[in-house]
Amino acid sequence: MEKRDVLVVITENLLLSMYTITLEGEAEEIMKVKLSGKIGHSADIILIDRSLLVTAIGETVLRFWDLERSENYVLFPDVQLGFEAGECVNSVSYCTVKGLLAAGTNKGRIAMWRKASVSNQSTRALEGKDRWKLQTPTELEGNITQIKWGSRKNLLAVNNMNSVVILSEQAMSSHFHQQVAVVQVSPNLLNVTFFSTGATHSLRVDMHITGVFATKDAIVFWNGKQVTVFECSGATLRNAGSFLCDSPVLAMHEESIYTVEPNRVQVRTLQGTVKQLLVFSEAEGNPCLLDVCGNFLAVGTDLAHFKIFNLSRREAKVHCSSKNLTELFPGLGSIASVKCNANGNKVSILVNKADENLDSKICFYDIEMDTVTLFDFKAGRGDGGAVPSYSGQEPEKSVTEHPELQDRIPVSHFWDHGEPRLFVCEAVLEPSLQFPDKQQRQTESSESTPDVLIISFFSTEEHGLLLQDSFPLPSTYQALLGIEVPHYYFAKKLLFRRGCVYKPVPGEAEKEAQVESGSVQLSQMVAKRPMRDFIGLEECDKTTREAMLNFSFCLTIGDMDEAFKSIKLIKSEAVWENMARMCVKTQRLDVAKVCLGNMGHARGAKALREAEQEPEVEARVAMLAIQLGMLEDAERLYKNCKRYDLLNMFYQASDQWQKAMEIAETHDRVHLRTTYYNYAKHLEATAECNLALNYYEKSDTHRFEVPRMLSEDLQALEIYVNKMKDKSLWKWWAQYLESQSDMESALRYYELAQDYFSLVRVYCFQGNIQKAAEIANETGNWAASYHLARQYESQDEIKQAVHFYTRAQAFNNAIRLCKENNLDDQLMNLALLSSPEDMIEAACYYEEKGEQMDRAVMLYHKAGHFSKALELAFATQQFGALQLIAEDLDEKSDPALLARCSDFFIEHAQHEKAVELLLAAKKYHEALQLCLNQNLTITEEMAEKMTVSKDSKELSEESRKELLEQVADCCMQQGNYHMATKKYTQAGNKLKAMRALLKSGDTEKIVFFAGVSRQREIYIMAANYLQSLDWRRDPEIMKNIISFYTKGKALDLLAGFYDACAQVEIDEYQNYEKAQGALTEAFKCLSKAKTRSPLEQESKLALFQSKMALVKRFIQARRVYSEDPKEAIRQCELLLDEPDLDSTIRLGDVLGFLVEHYLQVEEFQMAYRYLEEMRKRIPCVNLTYYVNERTIEAVHRGLGIPWNRNPVPERIRHNSMEDNKEVEEDVADEVEDP
Repeated sequence: MEKRDVLVVITENLLLSMYTITLEGEAEEIMKVKLSGKIGHSADIILIDRSLLVTAIGETVLRFWDLERSENYVLFPDVQLGFEAGECVNSVSYCTVKGLLAAGTNKGRIAMWRKASVSNQSTRALEGKDRWKLQTPTELEGNITQIKWGSRKNLLAVNNMNSVVILSEQAMSSHFHQQVAVVQVSPNLLNVTFFSTGATHSLRVDMHITGVFATKDAIVFWNGKQVTVFECSGATLRNAGSFLCDSPVLAMHEESIYTVEPNRVQVRTLQGTVKQLLVFSEAEGNPCLLDVCGNFLAVGTDLAHFKIFNLSRREAKVHCSSKNLTELFPGLGSIASVKCNANGNKVSILVNKADENLDSKICFYDIEMDTVTLFDFKAGRGDGGAVPSYSGQEPEKSVTEHPELQDRIPVSHFWDHGEPRLFVCEAVLEPSLQFPDKQQRQTESSESTPDVLIISFFSTEEHGLLLQDSFPLPSTYQALLGIEVPHYYFAKKLLFRRGCVYKPVPGEAEKEAQVESGSVQLSQMVAKRPMRDFIGLEECDKTTREAMLNFSFCLTIGDMDEAFKSIKLIKSEAVWENMARMCVKTQRLDVAKVCLGNMGHARGAKALREAEQEPEVEARVAMLAIQLGMLEDAERLYKNCKRYDLLNMFYQASDQWQKAMEIAETHDRVHLRTTYYNYAKHLEATAECNLALNYYEKSDTHRFEVPRMLSEDLQALEIYVNKMKDKSLWKWWAQYLESQSDMESALRYYELAQDYFSLVRVYCFQGNIQKAAEIANETGNWAASYHLARQYESQDEIKQAVHFYTRAQAFNNAIRLCKENNLDDQLMNLALLSSPEDMIEAACYYEEKGEQMDRAVMLYHKAGHFSKALELAFATQQFGALQLIAEDLDEKSDPALLARCSDFFIEHAQHEKAVELLLAAKKYHEALQLCLNQNLTITEEMAEKMTVSKDSKELSEESRKELLEQVADCCMQQGNYHMATKKYTQAGNKLKAMRALLKSGDTEKIVFFAGVSRQREIYIMAANYLQSLDWRRDPEIMKNIISFYTKGKALDLLAGFYDACAQVEIDEYQNYEKAQGALTEAFKCLSKAKTRSPLEQESKLALFQSKMALVKRFIQARRVYSEDPKEAIRQCELLLDEPDLDSTIRLGDVLGFLVEHYLQVEEFQMAYRYLEEMRKRIPCVNLTYYVNERTIEAVHRGLGIPWNRNPVPERIRHNSMEDNKEVEEDVADEVEDP
């Protein structure tokens, strides 16, 4: 108990105590139990798998106690396997590596139990004694008291009182060649079978055999020291002699025996005389492997070389020179086995890894092409790519798509002795996958993975390696012996052996044969199994065999033309049936149709044709499999394609009802009730009525099916009805009782079923109409009320009849009675509750009577008969009713009706309602004219109704636009400029839309509309409008003005705008530098503009040049002042003499500049003179607007003149050109690229 720190103690009296060990080393008892067994005998007790206690105490059984699960079980030697009755087990030992439990008995036999690998079965099946499989015993002498596995996994030490024997595990030898099979049963006993004659021999030799080789003429045994030859003479085996030879391997061909010694192969006669030597160099190594196939001998050496010899002549000749496997494929280990095919052109090699364990690779060498390919089972792929599988439909399908071929190791391989293309191998799971740990075991699916697979291939130069078939090794077989078309040959497992008597594990066919014959005959230890393609053709002739092989090969490579050529001459129905079976495997339905036709299988052909509607290939193939009786394949195919509905039907058809219901409950729930119903019908047919009841209930069909089923047993049916307490069943039973005139009982069950109609019907039948009326009034049941109303009507109780017809919602009947009996007041209420047809019928009744016309109008209106309602309302002058009717009129109403109503509303000065009706009648012009005449405001809703869609066929496109413009004009008159803009736009008149928008004064929408319209006139209009705003304060407006003038190509207007900007810079900011820049841009724009009057353009350009020159002179004067004040003052004085100076430069700025200068040089008189000149030339402006107040004060102080201060006017800050510098820079580029 290593995992849990638990101590287990067992006393001589077989009392088991279990203690848990604490960290302080103290033991606390957690369990105490008395083990079963014989006391007073020495016990051999071992603990395996950490928690399983095994005890051998001289009993006939081996006892197991699972400490984890607190379970116990026993294993005992089986007499059928060669043990004697009452044989006791004395000792036991377990080999963890091999999973073998060995036990010694008092009769000198060693019993072996092998632990089953998880991959064999699901986890649940591996509980208790099912985990252990008893093997054939090994026989020794005496009473075995001790047994122990050695450190090497193939050694077992045994103490039998007299001596200690060490047993070495050895694989039993076997060989198959030329229809002769030999299987070793014990160290010196062999079973020989001649398949050509059917004879079987049991042969005992006087040595422990280590190898055997058989041919049709002789059988050779050897043990590494001596060789014995038996010749076949007739039906007997004759010892032809022995000779000494220490060769560990041996092969035979015709009259020659091939043995090995260092660096050479000896060719001997049957008597042992050496007649030829086949020499190998030291570099090639010592021969250690031999195999004969056809007329070719394959030799492998211990240095991974191999060589092929041709034996068809008197002496062996080299057919393929020596090849070094390590050079062909670096990294591979030594050769484990080498074999060649019947033509001698292909060699297959199994290789060992560095640790001497078999590798997962098979190496194939093509002698003629001198090429090597490698197939690795671990990955399921070869070195040249994926190996195609045997599938006529998809020949390129990779072996890796078959997971059962992966993670395996090939342990043996064979070529067919007659068919050089056919290769077969036996592959086992990797050891790491055979005994997974517990966590892996729990995740193991219930679908088992076979331990051993038999895999066959076609190998050709053109197509490489093609997977032909694969199947698990049957559980009764030990190993593959070889292949010879049309059979595989297998060695059977040994079931029983005692002395010279032995018996193999019987297969199904052999069990049946034994039962039929009842005789005991010598058992064959070899079995043959037909190849998949030859099932039913085991005894076919050579021509058929070759044709079938070629067909199989052509189907594998996907060449259907050649495949049919191969078998077109075969007339056997069995051949076609077998081919159809093969089509199930290959999923070739096109081929299957031909096969079914040749078989004359009309039902199968029909079923296959009907199955073509299924989308999944597997589902169609499954139907073919069903028609051929391949039910297991059909089941598997349905599962693979997850067509659980078809699988459910298949299970039902094959009488597998439990499986059908499991599938329906887990995967096919849509057909669950149907499955239950079908199973119930099946049970009813088999007279299992009680069980059928349950499934009818599960299928929810018991309300009908159970009364039908139990109709012959009324007592059982009554008990069932009362037990179920189902309303439907109560009603059915009440109806039955009523049919039997048992009215009281029927009434009771009708009441239980709450069938009020039937209760009323029965009470009326009995004449108890009062009780019936109570039930109808209490329940309000329509059917009951209707039946009762009929009864009252038949008795001329009209008011009661009308009442119950009304409760039954049968208003037409109630109306009929009211009309017949002049119940006008009730008639109106009933008509309003009833259908439109009944309303019209009642309205006609009122109209015919000529009284209460308002009711007639209302009913026509409610029934949707507006024209009639209006006609009657006009005729009777019911204006209130007209109002109500008009409210329900819409565009779907009759246009003439709408026009008539609108005229009525116009006459009565209800113009808004009249407009609505005119619009509903699609009289847009009249509606618009009415709005203008009556000065009705056009709402958005009205405008939208007047807007006809472009797809409409009522108006032409031209008329549609004209109408929209008229609507827009009306909106303009009413001051709804936004709506006018929208309608002008819909009419396609964007200029008018822009004018409407300009009137609205919505700057944001004007800018947006100009941007999306992309018209020159609209750009200019938007820019002109924006100039009217306070663009000096908002740089975004200034930016849009420049952008719109530029996009509208109105460069002369843009030049005027730049001129205005320059004036603002001078007047507001005295920023002459920016003013100069604006004037420059204005000059550029105007020079590029295309005006109507070139003379006017020239004069404006000259004006701009003059302004630019004056501004430039003033800027230059201010700039040079710091360096040359006299020159700056001179320039300013010259500027004052310019005639048009004041239109460009402010006089105050020039004069102020001079005042500042003369004050600075303290020439107060000159400064004062220029101040006075400023007052004269600019009389209406406060001087402080141009000259600083401190400057004026200093000048007056310097001259001693008092100064009268005046308030300084507030300066307003406007937007500067600096904010739009970026736009200015882009204008030139935009203008140049119109």
